[in-house]
Amino acid sequence: MTLRLEIDGAVARLLIDRPEKRNAVTQAMWDAFPALIAEAVASPARAILLASATPGMFSAGADIGEFAAGARDPDWRAANQAAINRTQQDLARADKPTVAFIDGDCVGGGCGLALACDLRVATARARFGITPAKLGLVYPLHDTKLLVDQVGPAKAKRLLYTGVLIGAEEALAIGLIDAIAASPDDRIAQIVAQSGHSQRQTKAMVRRILDGQAEDDDATRAMFAGAFDGDDFAEGVSAFLEKRKAQFR
Repeated sequence: MTLRLEIDGAVARLLIDRPEKRNAVTQAMWDAFPALIAEAVASPARAILLASATPGMFSAGADIGEFAAGARDPDWRAANQAAINRTQQDLARADKPTVAFIDGDCVGGGCGLALACDLRVATARARFGITPAKLGLVYPLHDTKLLVDQVGPAKAKRLLYTGVLIGAEEALAIGLIDAIAASPDDRIAQIVAQSGHSQRQTKAMVRRILDGQAEDDDATRAMFAGAFDGDDFAEGVSAFLEKRKAQFR
């Protein structure tokens, strides 16, 4: 099994498990991602963690052997890109917070997976690279937008023009990752302790901004106003007044 989902209490762990190929992603794996993401969203878990099942790696990106064999076939290429795009879209728009934990190399399509998550925590030995220029390819628009949204156009161009691998410290400095840590546990604990309703609506609000919305509409006004009638607001206020930790459902 090269890809699997484990529900561990408040955390849905989406694990890449192909260590003999440095977690390179095949077409079958891209096809399997959306159903597992949907299962994680439907589960009682409060957050989704994307990680390697094996320490010391995240993902080397697409399986280049498979890619080289299929990429000249327009039908295979279209199916491959559609599966990658859907996986990234589903992660980016999942109705729960998503965190990528990167331990080791995170390259090409692996970096695209991490970028589709809300947050990225990496160990000190993590390395990052996006390498289409080394293969004479063009990074797709959706993937490029994820990168530009995260690090800005100039730093995105440098990574794409050069295909250079950068370490965790530089990745943190340019905003590619959010923290350097030996484990994602502290960040996950901070997330699952807070209001899931607030997080879901905030994620939807940020996505609207990233997709180009700049002014409130009826939907965003309803998102803001509706929270005041919710159970999480009642619990948050009660906890504050009673000087206790909120227990959000």
